[in-house]
Amino acid sequence: MIEDDTIKLLRECDAGIKMGVAAIDDVLDYVHDETLRKCLADCKEEHDKLKEEIQVLLEKYHDDGKEPNPVAKGMSWMKTNVKLVMDESDETIADLITDGCNMGVKSLHKYLNQYKAADEKTKDITKRLINMEEKLAVDIRGFL
Repeated sequence: MIEDDTIKLLRECDAGIKMGVAAIDDVLDYVHDETLRKCLADCKEEHDKLKEEIQVLLEKYHDDGKEPNPVAKGMSWMKTNVKLVMDESDETIADLITDGCNMGVKSLHKYLNQYKAADEKTKDITKRLINMEEKLAVDIRGFL
């Protein structure tokens, strides 16, 4: 049970990171303010480091991880592109990223509660990812 919940929680973190990095990549070319650009780039770098940590653990369990839900990823991409076509402002970008962070935090808390038997290291990784998402949402509030 512990190993099963651990793998499932790691998979969800893996998919969440991939979704977050893709969202940042989708908007980065549209950012005007250098402070916002640096904030997003730094967060992407932190996500990539955590992703490497997750990959090591997934390999230990002989698991390939998880891709984000294609429908969710497609809807996110569409929402981002439609909003940016209408308004390429940093405010729009901050709004989109904040929505994504909030959805990520909600999902990760749900999975943390769902996979209670996961090992402590995996729970810690999940909590660190939640903190990253919450911090990014706070850091970009000035652009809303």
